[in-house]
Amino acid sequence: MKNKMVTVIQQSLSELMESEQFLPGLKDETRDRAFQSLVSILTTPNRVNKSFLRISLDNGKVVRIPAFRVQHNNTLGPYKGGIRFHESVNEDEVVNLAKLMTLKNALHDVPFGGGKGGVVINPREYSVKELNLICKKYVHYFSDTLGTEKDIPAPDIGTSEREMDWMMAEFKSIHPGETYRGSFTGKSVMNGGSLGRREATGKGVYYAYRYLLHDFIEENKNLLDNNKSNPFVKTAFEHRKRPLTIAVQGFGNVGSVAALEAHKCVYLQNKVVAVSDRNVTLYNSEGLDIPALINYSNQHEGDLPTTEKELEAEDIKATVQDRDGLLELDVDVLFLAALEDQIHQDNCKNIKARIIVEGANAPVTQDADKYLSNQGVLIIPDILANAGGVIVSYLEWIQGRETQFYKEEQVFKLLYDKMSATFKSVLPEFFNDPLPLRQNCYIHAVKKLSTILYRQGKLY
Repeated sequence: MKNKMVTVIQQSLSELMESEQFLPGLKDETRDRAFQSLVSILTTPNRVNKSFLRISLDNGKVVRIPAFRVQHNNTLGPYKGGIRFHESVNEDEVVNLAKLMTLKNALHDVPFGGGKGGVVINPREYSVKELNLICKKYVHYFSDTLGTEKDIPAPDIGTSEREMDWMMAEFKSIHPGETYRGSFTGKSVMNGGSLGRREATGKGVYYAYRYLLHDFIEENKNLLDNNKSNPFVKTAFEHRKRPLTIAVQGFGNVGSVAALEAHKCVYLQNKVVAVSDRNVTLYNSEGLDIPALINYSNQHEGDLPTTEKELEAEDIKATVQDRDGLLELDVDVLFLAALEDQIHQDNCKNIKARIIVEGANAPVTQDADKYLSNQGVLIIPDILANAGGVIVSYLEWIQGRETQFYKEEQVFKLLYDKMSATFKSVLPEFFNDPLPLRQNCYIHAVKKLSTILYRQGKLY
């Protein structure tokens, strides 16, 4: 993922540079200097905060654990982004994810900037007491940079409402008398969290897919006649009416919710035939019992059944397959809800799905994205599809400031309204343009950020 976001920002600015309609007041050398400033501002973070957390383990051993909090850009508002606990966390990854958050918030008109955090651990290898201490030390080490109006973390891979509750409590103890409910989002409801926050990203991911294939096309049935040469329009129309087979990589908060939404959807003829987690792929050509798998996962620390015996005990009909084989199954649609860089140069030519929905951040590498897009594969990118979490985090932040709370149905309605507004601003341009949807989204986001930076006088 290294330098990926730098490349996409530079490409977007190059496209905008050539448009006479964009910032028409900038001419000649003044325009050149302004765009050079934009490249410099948007491709580099404002701050990279790094520390080594000193942790006393249960066995008496003291370790130092690398931790990061990157603040990329706060042009639109306070920094916002998750904290992930994973052994693969590194500085380049966190910087790139912070840049993606800046663009995602700009695209969806959420008044936050972009930030991201990470701790280099496998949380499964630590006790609850040790994880609690890691969370407290994270807040303690970065306490000067965090806050309701400064930088607002949320859960990510390896973290949940439990960790956010711990962190908010530590923030409150370090900053007595300060507003604290909005210092972290993704908290439990009893600690000021929002109803629907856990399901928000998965629901948003599925809604992005459904909206494109159903809602938008139903409202724009003349698209195919007017854009027969656009390969992405052709792919969308070919798949909108017939039964669709779906495979979901990752069965955590995002993947399991997206799978359940697909399973019960009445607008499209979906059949979820495969799901995978860190251990296994489960496959059934007739369709999997997603509610039963979610029930099993909830009772087994998030894991799916891994043996025929476990499947039989739950009366779930499926075959056990290799975890990594899911990506290359002969299905119509892939939902990617695991980690980044899952489809890459070495396996992209084996991908058979014609529609890919990015529930995770950056699960398709640049090389793979280019190859698949050239083949007419319709990729609904992370920046568009997985914004449900940050949108509902924004709603949680508002509720904490106003000390009043929305009902769950209100939260989901506001989520869908916000995402629908984004789709209506992006999809018409996309379907009338041969560029992949990802590039259209990036251009839209960079355009907004650039316009605001220009109007704020920050390019000189």
